[in-house]
Amino acid sequence: MPIRLFSPRYWPTWLGLGFLRLLALIPYEASLRLGRGLGALVRHLPISGVRTARRNIELCLPELSAAQREKLLNEHFASLGVSVIETAFSWWASQKRAGELMQIEGAEHVHTALGRGRGVILLAAHFTTLEISGRALASIHPTSFLYRPTRNELLAWFLARCRSRFGGNPIPRDDIRALITALKQNKCVWYAPDQCYRKKGAQLVEFFGIPAPTNTFTSRLARMTGAAVLPYFFERLPGSQGYRAIIHPALENFPGECPVADTQRVNQLIEAQVRRVPEQYLWIHRRFKGLTAQCPDYYGPTCSGRPRVSETTATPSA
Repeated sequence: MPIRLFSPRYWPTWLGLGFLRLLALIPYEASLRLGRGLGALVRHLPISGVRTARRNIELCLPELSAAQREKLLNEHFASLGVSVIETAFSWWASQKRAGELMQIEGAEHVHTALGRGRGVILLAAHFTTLEISGRALASIHPTSFLYRPTRNELLAWFLARCRSRFGGNPIPRDDIRALITALKQNKCVWYAPDQCYRKKGAQLVEFFGIPAPTNTFTSRLARMTGAAVLPYFFERLPGSQGYRAIIHPALENFPGECPVADTQRVNQLIEAQVRRVPEQYLWIHRRFKGLTAQCPDYYGPTCSGRPRVSETTATPSA
């Protein structure tokens, strides 16, 4: 570790990391209660994340009543609070302790796909369990993953160290060459393409029936490398039962002729998992930000209710 990381500018970061380290020592059931309490506190703060989550739930799950949506909103923030504790658990828990809490189904599908010699894309999504789901993957096979570099040098050093400790291989999210190389070397890559994407190559692809700016790179990546695409979903079980990781068999006939159609298929898989554990999806992300100036502003102060078909912009062709 460079000596400059002990300078006063990093002392608040050291304090935060020390706090997380203490959280990792708390018994699991007690840590869940603490996390839920933390989430309940944040839920009632006047912050934009609460408004964004409420709006996303309204857009995606219009079949719920107002009371049901508020209940889900509360459960979501409880899940977010627990995710803070899970981050500490992911970084410091022993293999034995982690193994006692995790049920992993479908590991054989990874080994079968690797037997083809063309790499494996483990297709995931942004749930509140994202950090701990990476820890679960490391117990199956060493896995590369994309991450967003942070400007805080100490935090960047620490994240790389913790995530590499159990078999992870971090790749900066813009280093596409390293991602492709990993697959061509028959490695596993953990990839979550479900967040709003408005850069070059973005397409409007329906998510919960609403056109959303989406990255279609999963389809192109599979075509370039010949890698198998295996859906991977991770969920927190009720109470203190722990976690279940589910790795599905490789998608058949993927990629197809049209990257947009492939991406729609991916979105539908994610939707099904969101409906399975809706409180655990990352609703605080602005998934439906407009791709162009003509797109509706779903998060504006005057926008309410679910958009009518006439209010949406048609999905572009591939």
